[in-house]
Amino acid sequence: MLGAFVCIGFTNHEYMGLNFWLAVPLSILVMGILGYLFNWGILRHMFGQSQTSIVILTIAMGFIIRFFAGAIWSHEPTSLETPFAGQEIRSGGLVLGIDEVLIVVVTAVLTLAFYLFFSRTRIGLAMQAASQNQLAAYYMGIPVKRIHSLVWGLSGMVAAVAGILFASKGAIDPSTGLLGIKAFAAAAIGGFGSLPGALLGGLIIGLVEPLASRYGPPGISQIAPYAILLLILIFRPGGIFSQTQRKKV
Repeated sequence: MLGAFVCIGFTNHEYMGLNFWLAVPLSILVMGILGYLFNWGILRHMFGQSQTSIVILTIAMGFIIRFFAGAIWSHEPTSLETPFAGQEIRSGGLVLGIDEVLIVVVTAVLTLAFYLFFSRTRIGLAMQAASQNQLAAYYMGIPVKRIHSLVWGLSGMVAAVAGILFASKGAIDPSTGLLGIKAFAAAAIGGFGSLPGALLGGLIIGLVEPLASRYGPPGISQIAPYAILLLILIFRPGGIFSQTQRKKV
């Protein structure tokens, strides 16, 4: 959400009015820096604390960010000005918006890039090790605090891409950030630390909501994803793709 509002601030004419294709990398860079600074200024002081404490802190920070976003950009729905707004691709009877095609293409490219990064590079493996067991990774010689700063910087950049893609489809407001709760549920369903699991969890939630809305009683679509999450936590707490692996870092 914040990444989308940063891009709106750069792009829309009532703010800075920059070219969209210039505003996008600037927004990604700004979010990467903010993510890095958030870890450097706050989270690094919680080294060794439980994951639960960190999750609670980040959720609280999310509410604070939404408050300031509303104060800066207002709580009224705001649209991101894009050069491809309203444009479509037609093939036979199939009609797709350019924004929808971009979402699919960018998601596929990022997924492949991160899969290769986390499975084939030393720093990617170090990030996995640090996320799974901070103290063990530290004792193995991994610079955990530096790795965490890089992870948060990278997370901020990816969040900016996701926010910009989401905002390209329609108006957003500060409450849009609450979608992050569904993202958390998707990661928990698939299994934390598993890229295929996160994708599967997202697909499950994306399919369950419209199906529940169509075939279930009114309002069931709002709780259906969390009902599935509850079942997963009961019968497979680690997520669908939970597994134990050992990799040399």
